[in-house]
Amino acid sequence: MSYSLVLQHPDIASYTLGGLPATTPYAPGIVRIAVEPDYTLPDPIAAELTRQQIDFGIVPDMPFNELGLIVSDMDSTLITIECIDEIAAGVGLKDQVAEITESSMRGELDFEQSLRHRVALLKGLEEGVFQEVYDYVLQLSPGAEYLIEECKKNQVKFMLVSGGFTFFTDRLKNRLGLDYSYANTLEIVNGKLTGRLQGRIIDAEAKASLLAEYRKKLGLRKKQVLAMGDGANDIPMLQEAGIGIAYRAKPKTQQNARLCINHCGLEAVRGWFL
Repeated sequence: MSYSLVLQHPDIASYTLGGLPATTPYAPGIVRIAVEPDYTLPDPIAAELTRQQIDFGIVPDMPFNELGLIVSDMDSTLITIECIDEIAAGVGLKDQVAEITESSMRGELDFEQSLRHRVALLKGLEEGVFQEVYDYVLQLSPGAEYLIEECKKNQVKFMLVSGGFTFFTDRLKNRLGLDYSYANTLEIVNGKLTGRLQGRIIDAEAKASLLAEYRKKLGLRKKQVLAMGDGANDIPMLQEAGIGIAYRAKPKTQQNARLCINHCGLEAVRGWFL
């Protein structure tokens, strides 16, 4: 299989890519340079590309329609926010909960324990806060709708798997026409949160397990499955996939991903492929 060094930036055509072969953009915002499979980008060039906020990676020359499944995290990946932090604002605890969330995403805390702790802090909150967050705060990440439309055009299944909550994943699944979604279920009694979770916990291991389960169900090879996420709880899922992408991710997650998107939006996921 042939390989390419792929560079992505919306205005890539106007950049001087010193030290790299002269080339014309493969597509708007994308440059592809043929390389050997064992090619390593020299550190000075990598540093210069990073300085110019150009996303880059060495990828196999694979058509997008050869993928069969994309598995995506929700919070800070498909959407721009951490839903639990915004929910916590309803009880005046956003800063406290956000600090725990950040530590968990950096891999400094056990995910399940930190999740249960944060949910316990929400006890007594009216469930109407969820709809307010969905309607007025939640935003899709740049390029999300484009990527999902490309999946539909190329018969690539899309699964949303989140350590967040089903209230949001269910609505995004219906709104965007996603194929599958999994998340945690909050216990609600008489319209108020009890501070507890119900059923299976979607943690790091569950994310990786769901990816493997659907890879088998769909009869796919490992290289046909792509996963993307931003937090430490996404690392097992990224490693289980044929292609793991860290999207605007924590350092530990980037170190465990094949590709990183730090500057572009989710349209860059499509841009790695032919």
